[in-house]
Amino acid sequence: MEVQDLEKIVEGQSSTQRMERDLARSAAFPALMRKVYLWMTMALVITGLCAWGTATSPSMVQLVYGNRAAIWVLFIAELGLVFYTTARINRLSLTTATTLFILYSALNGVTLSSIFMVYAMTSIAKVFFITAGTFGVMALYGSVTKTDLSRFGNLFLMALFGLIIATLANLFIKSSGFDLILSYVGVVLFVGLTAWDSQQIKRALSMQAGMDESAQKVALLGALELYLDFINLFLYLLRIFGRSDN
Repeated sequence: MEVQDLEKIVEGQSSTQRMERDLARSAAFPALMRKVYLWMTMALVITGLCAWGTATSPSMVQLVYGNRAAIWVLFIAELGLVFYTTARINRLSLTTATTLFILYSALNGVTLSSIFMVYAMTSIAKVFFITAGTFGVMALYGSVTKTDLSRFGNLFLMALFGLIIATLANLFIKSSGFDLILSYVGVVLFVGLTAWDSQQIKRALSMQAGMDESAQKVALLGALELYLDFINLFLYLLRIFGRSDN
């Protein structure tokens, strides 16, 4: 066999392999995107059920809010779960990572149960639908826009750190006016983050060669990011439009 013939065979095999990878990638992408939103929706449902269950259970209310240390334990546990899951996602199995995500969404529901004690149910429902509509529009925009939003990544990150620092400072200042300003800033920030994260998730999933465990863990992290965007957007909108239950 001549060298040229061998090169043609190798080239043909490489072309076939590339085609197979492209077909697998094109088939996997929509399935992975569905998983992102299914996992995110699952987490939101778990959070809502846990929040409602805690708020309507006198024993749970006493357990969570009867001791200030309990809130701090929950808060630290949530932070630990997020950092641990994102940092070690490559070493965790998909089952373990999914379990940690579910556990995090449940704990978050317990800590968010206070909204049912502060705000009227009509306000919570109204703001939830406002959040869902806003989130849906921005997620769609991030997925279809041709504008490269990656250049805003550092800006969003700095704004997020600034918002956290300002929020912590206001715990001591206790200014209602400043708190309202921070709420508007938070809404703008997480509206932008929703679009940015959606575009980054789309790009990350489009690079996956199939539906293997590694690709599904990328989708799981995407679901976690969008879940956090939704929850934060909801909370900031609730602080603006929510009405007291009293």
